[in-house]
Amino acid sequence: MFKHKHPYKPFIQKDTTKLIVGTLPPPRFSTGELLEKDVDFCYGSYYNSLWLFIDKIHDLGLRYDNSNEAIEERKAFLIKNKIGVCDIVDSAERDKIDASDLGMQNIKLRDVVGYLKKFPNIDTLLFTGGNSKNGPEYFFRRHLKTYNFKLELVHKEVPRIHKFTLCHTEHSRSISRTIKTVSLTSGSGAANISISRMPLYKQLKAKNPNFNTFDFRVIQYREFL
Repeated sequence: MFKHKHPYKPFIQKDTTKLIVGTLPPPRFSTGELLEKDVDFCYGSYYNSLWLFIDKIHDLGLRYDNSNEAIEERKAFLIKNKIGVCDIVDSAERDKIDASDLGMQNIKLRDVVGYLKKFPNIDTLLFTGGNSKNGPEYFFRRHLKTYNFKLELVHKEVPRIHKFTLCHTEHSRSISRTIKTVSLTSGSGAANISISRMPLYKQLKAKNPNFNTFDFRVIQYREFL
């Protein structure tokens, strides 16, 4: 049994307004066996593609290697755009050493709600996947139940948007604010099948035969990142 521990602490600043929420990076990021184009940072897998989407949207010209410069480039972008990263899974166990969400067992979640309380400027959570089993939205729904909070549907089409009211007490004051959640299409290759079935993708593909699932995600992510 492989103990898969998240290798990175949440990356959040005092003025962070949006929080990217995923599950766990591939096991090689925990064991230190990075590939040549991997970056030793949140979403650093070259094959996850999140940074490729962001790079395309903002024309950043990012490095894709194991250097400190590549890490600092990504941190600088997040800080400038008031975006943080706080994956919801702290650790899990696996029979097979791979990056499958479904392969995770004995899962321990991070206290994402606790971070929302600690950083009052955060108003949006960006899930890198939907409500399928062991996805980030799936885990977050489970996490919310421990606080007696519940997601309320705002927009049912992909990317689905929900909201919930975060209520807590701080310094004897009752505080309440609305948090929006956006379930983006996963950057994993497995999500390409679901994308190919979407009416909008079919429509865009019919207009331009060269249009692909990468282009589709760029359009979707551009609105939120």
